[in-house]
Amino acid sequence: MSRILVAAVVVAGILAGAVAHRYIRERDSAVATLEHATLYQAPRPLPQFALVDQLGAAFDPARLRGRWTFLFFGFVNCPDICPTTLATLAAVRRSLADLPAGERPGVALVSVDPARDTPSVLARYVAHFDPAFTGVTGAPDRLEALARDLGVAVFVSAADADGDYAVDHSAAIFLVDPRARVVALFNTPHDAATIARDYRRIVSAG
Repeated sequence: MSRILVAAVVVAGILAGAVAHRYIRERDSAVATLEHATLYQAPRPLPQFALVDQLGAAFDPARLRGRWTFLFFGFVNCPDICPTTLATLAAVRRSLADLPAGERPGVALVSVDPARDTPSVLARYVAHFDPAFTGVTGAPDRLEALARDLGVAVFVSAADADGDYAVDHSAAIFLVDPRARVVALFNTPHDAATIARDYRRIVSAG
């Protein structure tokens, strides 16, 4: 009986090793062929956070489970980077429409300007790019904590005489997997075709 048990353990170990080797090989292959994205060596679980979406519904890590999501930090009054990036992500989604439903990515815009980006303002804004986009806002300290945890730099300038101010922020796009883990980063410049190709490689190896 002990010999059978030992043999079973050995066989199980061999099978586990083979599966792990195949996973690593496929992952390494994906990394080698990525054109622009940076694939994290180990996925990073998202920190806990409690925000709201453009409909006022709770938005937390659980909302990101079960699908792939592009996460981008920006704001409605952004003059150039944010609308350009969201238009790019809309184009990415259109080019990935042939994928199975479970592999088509969602897009979430997390506001870095909660004072002006109320849920209703975000609702009108994100719908302009894609009705399926999610706009996210919440208490300033909670948004700041999430941005800080993900390494997103945010700088709010002093308001002018009319009360207007600018918000400078990192423009990277984060890719979150169906287990609510950040698995890849897309730095600028953003190109829809390149992002889509890298996305397909990451998902196919995932």
